[in-house]
Amino acid sequence: MAITTAAARLGTAPFTEQRPIEMRPNASVDAAQAVIYAAYRQVLGNDYLMKSERLVGLESLVTSGALTVRDFVRALAKSELYKTKFLYPNFQTRVIELNFKHLLGRAPYDEAEVIEHLDRYQNEGFEADIDSYIDSAEYETNFGDGIVPYYRGFSTQTGQKMAGFPRMFSLYRGYANSDRAQIAGTSSRLAGDLAQGMVSAVVPPSGAENNNGWAYRSAKGTVSNRVFGRPGLTSDRGSLYRIEVAGRRIPGYPSIRRSNRVLVVSYESLSNTLQQINKAGGRVRVLHPHKTTPA
Repeated sequence: MAITTAAARLGTAPFTEQRPIEMRPNASVDAAQAVIYAAYRQVLGNDYLMKSERLVGLESLVTSGALTVRDFVRALAKSELYKTKFLYPNFQTRVIELNFKHLLGRAPYDEAEVIEHLDRYQNEGFEADIDSYIDSAEYETNFGDGIVPYYRGFSTQTGQKMAGFPRMFSLYRGYANSDRAQIAGTSSRLAGDLAQGMVSAVVPPSGAENNNGWAYRSAKGTVSNRVFGRPGLTSDRGSLYRIEVAGRRIPGYPSIRRSNRVLVVSYESLSNTLQQINKAGGRVRVLHPHKTTPA
């Protein structure tokens, strides 16, 4: 059932009567291809997919019934393709928002959920965090082994919190929009609202009925970009930040997981440095403002 009668105005009409796409036993090749296409569209945030980027080997396993839809989604979310599109270019909290959207079909309900995934990501790694979504009771209840995840946030369901509905509009910007083409770029959409325990404003996507075509913009002005679970970290330009990194790989050398490194970088360099740490396989152990000793 649609969560609101204003589906057309809010741009959610394509989802109001959407039926879950499921891989049936003994599905035809065409039916299997429809499932595969839906999985790509959902997990990759409706981003454009080139033929050369497709995971052809995994597709054949899905078509033959040797691989479940759940494990195809898992492999896709762990793939270098997904990492290149979403993990490497974005700050960690934005990645977690997208993981919720792509894998559970909803927005984070509160800051505690994001902190949990941020800590798991930093302590156990990206792939372990992906497993935590797909192996969760929530995923099992809503999708199981055969259903492609879909945007559950636009319909009423048992166990789903109403706060997730308005927050989805900060993540979803229209049926023809992709998660790499939004005007807000790579920054977190929900950091400020979740940190303050506020319910997000419902902002219709560009192109929705009677909204004059405007795209996403904040309803409350300045939004904090601090890292969840790291009090005191703000986006003050000119500030310095101390990053303690473990397990960083150096090109040409074997990975040493217990090696540690301390970096002190400016706010302007912070995002790029974290991206480079991600690409090198490192884990951020500590991230906080760097305090200098007064002269």
